[in-house]
Amino acid sequence: MTRRVLGVVDTDSFAKWGAHLLSAAPAEWQLDLVTIATPTAASPEQLRSAFHGIDRRLAAVAADPPAAVTVDAVVEAVRADPPDAVLVATLGPVAELLIDQLHRRVRRRPVIITGLPGISYPAKWKGLFLRARADVFVLHSRREVREYAALAEEGGVAPHFALATLPFLRADRGAADRGAAERGAAESSSATRRDAIVFAAQPSVPATEEDRRALVGWLSDTAVAHPEWRVVIKTRAVRGEQQTHREAFPYAELLPPSAPANLTVETGPMDAHLDRAVALVTVSSTAMIEALGRGVPALTLTDFGVSRGLINEVFVGSGTEGSSEDLIAGRFGTVRADWRDDNYFHPRADDDWAERTETLMTARDAGLLLDRPAVRRSRGGALRRAWERKIALGPFDRSLLGGVALAIGLPIRSSKRVVRRIRRLRASASPVSAPPAGTAAPVRGSRPPAGSDRAPASL
Repeated sequence: MTRRVLGVVDTDSFAKWGAHLLSAAPAEWQLDLVTIATPTAASPEQLRSAFHGIDRRLAAVAADPPAAVTVDAVVEAVRADPPDAVLVATLGPVAELLIDQLHRRVRRRPVIITGLPGISYPAKWKGLFLRARADVFVLHSRREVREYAALAEEGGVAPHFALATLPFLRADRGAADRGAAERGAAESSSATRRDAIVFAAQPSVPATEEDRRALVGWLSDTAVAHPEWRVVIKTRAVRGEQQTHREAFPYAELLPPSAPANLTVETGPMDAHLDRAVALVTVSSTAMIEALGRGVPALTLTDFGVSRGLINEVFVGSGTEGSSEDLIAGRFGTVRADWRDDNYFHPRADDDWAERTETLMTARDAGLLLDRPAVRRSRGGALRRAWERKIALGPFDRSLLGGVALAIGLPIRSSKRVVRRIRRLRASASPVSAPPAGTAAPVRGSRPPAGSDRAPASL
């Protein structure tokens, strides 16, 4: 049976993930894709890079990305001619808003699919909290599914997680690319000659100017030590373009005038860069998984430590960990077999997201699709919903109620932040004593109480 599925995306990383996930959908699914207008929506050039190599069913969108449309326009289109399913591939606040609107305003609503792009370990409460009403929540490794299932149970959310291979992971090309990687710079005449060390940059990791300047210094030293290679700082945006996460110190602005000629800052599709990569280097980018799937040697820099904030805990034990000294020396790792299966390289036959979606679409046909309850238990009714909408859409929400909610809510939020800051300062000034014997230590990354609106910022 032909199924109609609409994908809704916003930022660069969500656009890439959503488009490529749909590309892996069953052949009989009829696909369409739209971009929502938000302050962080991807530019046309970012969309062209994100859509590089997607399924022919989305060829028109890939060739000429359409202009972004409003949330209301998307919901009205779904109301007028409901598809069988909608993939909500957006930042959390936008996802919560769109999912809520589909529940409220579409009488015979489609199956709602959602998820997170790239690496989603460790599990984050807010990522789940904002998407709890979706029917299917897509994750990309057995480890992630276990973590999120435990988090959902702890937070009183019924698990609804499905497994999908990272959609831009070309694991089937691994053997061929492994041979190419080993040949490396020895290939001198091919158009796909491997001649580059690619650094996969992230806008917010590491965060400080000092750390980012240190990275540029290491990459510069690498370029000097290996003049036979190009050293490419691969970024996701150029000046003026928005990204999923804010970038305070763009690498292009940190490159000194004295940088060696073979050190460059470039954008474009990651898979095109990997075609020419001798090795892939990062702090924690999902591009690491793409590289490992192709058999490209890789290095996860641990000079800044290993932590939740750096999003690199998942790589512990992978065989790719190393330091700036390894980078400058040209020493790169290969993934360990005992790490692969639990972390993104499970057999594709284990993917069940499309099968689960099909089952729910059949239930919808029979009028048996059940609504999942929201986790949010906010007070404030319509005014609170207007506030959440305004926060999600910014200037793209032009409603009168949104303006009123913003005028009321901003002082309240500012006051709460001041109170929390004072409490933290007092807590840091208080003497720290050891917990009583037998008392459990706080759980790393623990969630707020079920139904709370408080949660750490995340996707």
